Amino acid sequence: MKILVVEDEKDLNSVITRHLKKNNFSVDSVFDGEEALNFLEYENYDLVILDIMMPKLNGYEVVKKLRTKQNETPVLMLTAKDNIEDKVKGLDLGADDYLVKPFDFNELLARIRAIIRRKYGNSSNQLSIDDLVLNISKKTVT
Repeated sequence: MKILVVEDEKDLNSVITRHLKKNNFSVDSVFDGEEALNFLEYENYDLVILDIMMPKLNGYEVVKKLRTKQNETPVLMLTAKDNIEDKVKGLDLGADDYLVKPFDFNELLARIRAIIRRKYGNSSNQLSIDDLVLNISKKTVT
């Protein structure tokens, strides 16, 4: 699973990226909304983790432009903006989920799994093709 992390705080971006890689995700990371749109134009991602308050283009503008271009890549907004109006705005613009900072990495990983399940039409963390079974939460293949 390939994830794009869009976070302008370099230390937090690095921590999120390292943690996702440690959990076997392929991760690209960028530091502003303009750079995110450039990456999304030329690469396919399973998920975008998107901050709102960023330079050049904020997260609202990024998700709005994505949806205008018919890009259906799932977006999880990860932001310090915690009031209801911000959450509603993000979700109404096309975000698939919204998580407020500070956050727990276990919750972030659970939300990622849930979004990926929905993207691929699964109701569980298990993907099957013939006799091949991939369990996303246990990270096993049988």
